[in-house]
Amino acid sequence: MTFNQLKEKAQGYLPPEKLAIVEDAYNFALKAHQGQVRKSGEPYIEHPLQTAIILAELQLDASSLAAALLHDVPENSGIPVSQIEAKFGPEIGRLVDGTTKLGKASWRASGKTVVVRQQAENLRKMLVAMAEDLRVVFIKLADRVHNMQTLKALSPERRRSIAQETQEIYAPLAHRLGIWELKWQLEDLSFRYLEPRMYRQVTKLVAARRTQRESFITQVIEILDKEFNKVGLRAEISGRPKHFYSIYQKMKRYSAQGKQFDDIYDLFALRILVGSVPDCYSAVGIIHSLWRPLPEALDDFIANPKPNGYQALHTAVMCLGTTPLEVQIRTQDMHHIAEYGVAAHWRYKEGEKRDDHFEDRIAWLRQLIEWHREFSGAEEFLESVKTDIFIDQVFVYTPKGEIKDLPKGATPLDFAYRVHTELGHRCIGAKVNGKLVPLNYQLKNGDVVDIVSAKRAKGPSRDWLNPHLGSIRTSHAREKIRQWFKRQERAENIERGRELLEKELRRLGVRLGSREELAKMFKYDSLDDFLAAIGYGGITNHQIAVKLAAQQEPPKGAAEVTPAKPPLSTVKVLGVRDLLTHLAPCCRPVPGDRIVGYVTRSRGVAIHRQDCYNVVHRDEPERLIAVEWRRTDSLYPVSIQVEAWDRVGLMRDITTVIAEEGVNITAVSSTHTDADTLSEYFVLETEGLAQLSRLLMRIEGVKGVISATRVGDGAANPPA
Repeated sequence: MTFNQLKEKAQGYLPPEKLAIVEDAYNFALKAHQGQVRKSGEPYIEHPLQTAIILAELQLDASSLAAALLHDVPENSGIPVSQIEAKFGPEIGRLVDGTTKLGKASWRASGKTVVVRQQAENLRKMLVAMAEDLRVVFIKLADRVHNMQTLKALSPERRRSIAQETQEIYAPLAHRLGIWELKWQLEDLSFRYLEPRMYRQVTKLVAARRTQRESFITQVIEILDKEFNKVGLRAEISGRPKHFYSIYQKMKRYSAQGKQFDDIYDLFALRILVGSVPDCYSAVGIIHSLWRPLPEALDDFIANPKPNGYQALHTAVMCLGTTPLEVQIRTQDMHHIAEYGVAAHWRYKEGEKRDDHFEDRIAWLRQLIEWHREFSGAEEFLESVKTDIFIDQVFVYTPKGEIKDLPKGATPLDFAYRVHTELGHRCIGAKVNGKLVPLNYQLKNGDVVDIVSAKRAKGPSRDWLNPHLGSIRTSHAREKIRQWFKRQERAENIERGRELLEKELRRLGVRLGSREELAKMFKYDSLDDFLAAIGYGGITNHQIAVKLAAQQEPPKGAAEVTPAKPPLSTVKVLGVRDLLTHLAPCCRPVPGDRIVGYVTRSRGVAIHRQDCYNVVHRDEPERLIAVEWRRTDSLYPVSIQVEAWDRVGLMRDITTVIAEEGVNITAVSSTHTDADTLSEYFVLETEGLAQLSRLLMRIEGVKGVISATRVGDGAANPPA
């Protein structure tokens, strides 16, 4: 690769005096990196040169290209930024300095807590850099694209680690900045290293019918050309193949619906570029007159642009018989924004005006910076960015017609907290499109949301923090609710936390010798601090269940005793090999329970919960033996009791919740406790305490259910 290739791309839009700055930067970098090589064996200058070429394809300004060429000079060659600034000016010096600081940020670390803190800290650094000059992040994204293209030179572990951070951080960031050209490359390259088997499968499936699809697209283009010419509509029509990661995501969604790869109709999309906005609507009218549009397939992103500035008309039609086809229609300017996003703001052409709507298109960034000030904890901040910013959005309206963008899956409560914190605290209900809806209703594009609020501030409900009830989905709303409870009296939080903890332990049928022991599992030295955290929502019931379950599981890589004959036992006997084990039917232990083995006379070792009546009252303690859970994918039978008010459809609603969790029911029975209430008994096959906790909480959310708890006996029949 030589500078001439960069020059060819850049001279198409840069004037000669600006191109001279880029060439000076290349010569400076070439000298600074003289003799340095990458792990792939190629000269080091290849990397900054390729980074600059990627930016030239986005038609970024001369300062960005120069900074891309120089971005590794300070760190790799020891030349200070001040020297670069003295030679190339403060603007390029500032860009190099910002990129260098980001380059020193490592997203990888050992230990989950360290990873979270380090990721959060580096996201904060990136925020500061973005706030000062977005071009720093463009350089970093281009740098990452080339690093991903040359990832083969690294070890498998490093490849996977870098691909993971690319998929979680850089690809979503490119998406939110609207830079499609970089987004799809980052996603496909990450997919290649994170799911190599599926990547090969998708590429083979796509290649298998490529000729057939291309023939179909050619036929459609010919028909449209003819129809557009009849009315004098000038348009550029082309077929655009979906990128591999997008197809993989669609395959997963289709698989969940029982569909096959052949059912995916938009592997190819038709792209139509026209001269004006009225032409866009004329084109979609002609297409709909030719072929039947699919139900609810028209999306008007011209009237309602996405937050990253994307505009187009999307439709899908049943084309040439029974073949569905996706069509995108946009103007040339819209196309440039779609490909390059906010990077188009730096597009340089003599006499061309800067983008007047640039500030509107990075409103989400200002919001993110504001949240950056609010979130003190690293985990909360990282969660907020990943869930509230880096996922697909829905666009809804206030009753006055103001547009609000929220993460896909957001609820009316999320909407209320997005409008104003106080509105969220006072929310008692919601209307969507004029109809009352539950607070866990998932908002859809175009919904008009009207929050019903109390006249007096009553404060949020603690149930809103229950993740299994689905009342809130955004970290922003969750943090606001937690802050409200945290401000309440400490004594009240401690008492409430104690009640919630005892209820959860009763529900799971777990007996702990010491509550302080559980507090230490969560890194709390004080039991009161631990209970207060539960009280204000800092620790959830599900986290408690997961922690209890994790304490009973051996660490990965731990030595395990494997029986000589299949099936593999779910329990290992410490210090002894090849002993037959079985789960005692009297107490039905599941992973997460504290267990003990009892050596029987004819059936090997029976595994009981440590608090099981039959173990506690045995007269032969010498027959008890230490055991622990081993990691397997097995399911465990567990009995639960559901007390509820009797009503039509109760059993249907409960079993639906159980089925949605993917849990199998092996036995069920019921009995009336009085005229109005009844008890339902189920034997379920669960993966362990964490899943059981989640399921019991969801069952308690069913209308009419009073309580859902684990019971100690092993039968589905009510006790005598």
